[in-house]
Amino acid sequence: MYYELYIDVLFFMNFMMDSLLLLSVKRIRKYPVKNGRVFLGSAVGAGLTCLIVAIPLPGAVKLLLYHGVVNTVMILAGLGVQKKKEFCRAFLFLYVAAFLMGGILQAMRPWIRTGSLFFAAAVAVYYLSCGIWRGLMRFQERRRQICEVSLHMQTGVFRLEGLIDTGNGLTDPVSGEPVHVVDSGFAREMLKKGEEKEALLKGEWEKIGLRYITYRTVKGEGIMPVFRAREMELGLPGEEKRIRVMRPVIGICEGAISDGEEYQMILNPDSLMRQ
Repeated sequence: MYYELYIDVLFFMNFMMDSLLLLSVKRIRKYPVKNGRVFLGSAVGAGLTCLIVAIPLPGAVKLLLYHGVVNTVMILAGLGVQKKKEFCRAFLFLYVAAFLMGGILQAMRPWIRTGSLFFAAAVAVYYLSCGIWRGLMRFQERRRQICEVSLHMQTGVFRLEGLIDTGNGLTDPVSGEPVHVVDSGFAREMLKKGEEKEALLKGEWEKIGLRYITYRTVKGEGIMPVFRAREMELGLPGEEKRIRVMRPVIGICEGAISDGEEYQMILNPDSLMRQ
């Protein structure tokens, strides 16, 4: 069985897909290279692909050249990656981007009948893939900032998840100490003691001896009840050493802190810097 292969069409299609893949890796890894260099690397990769197709070589050798030589040259020429460790990352991200884009295009195949639609779909998939990757990277970065927290109270020791938020600069105007904010529902469980239960359910924090501080957000100003815990222990991700903060100031949020209940507390990073 024989197929007619137009080398110009093969070059253009490979150039387009290689460009989108290299642009995806550049955008995800934030490489400081111009798009002109990315397109140059894509053209080199497309040219090598056409050359390998034209040369009569065993299938195994061609497969090795496609996945070993062509992609390596593309990354070096198009992204300017020099360090071995970073090259391995770029190589991995290139294949992940190819897998992601290829999967989405394959799912769209029944609705793509012409070449022009395929090119338009490929560009749309590029932006979609970049959006998915940015979301995953933000989620991963956010997970790195979540740590285990143990609050030692008079009513016992309570364990929860806390988010280290660099945007939390709330301080106690009386003592000048950083304030950590806890979920109101979790605060009720920690402070609940017999006759105080009804007051806590009604949100009447002043009846159990809590004081108030003012705070300011982009939505305006407000007041927040605060109290002191006996001790707070933080277990940072990937570290065995635990940070201990004696008598931290804890603020109580009006509602839930995290919609998905990933964490129940927002930690002030100033406490970590002081340890």
